Amino acid sequence: MQIPSFGNEQAHAEVDHKVHYHPPMTEERKGQHDFVRRGIARLMHDFTDALPPGREKSLVMTHLEEAMFWANAAVARQK
Repeated sequence: MQIPSFGNEQAHAEVDHKVHYHPPMTEERKGQHDFVRRGIARLMHDFTDALPPGREKSLVMTHLEEAMFWANAAVARQK
């Protein structure tokens, strides 16, 4: 039995682009990464002080960290 293939060259190129390391090649991109990290850190520090301990606070922190990763991916993967 042959497995059908739904991929094409463009789809495979998109996968490669997603998983490839994208170092910040310009000062502008380095600045964008710094902006993202500073903004997320500010929120995390504020929420550390303002929210009571518990599962919900842990989820907030996890999702902020996830947001940082996605934001940095957006900066790194731009063409």
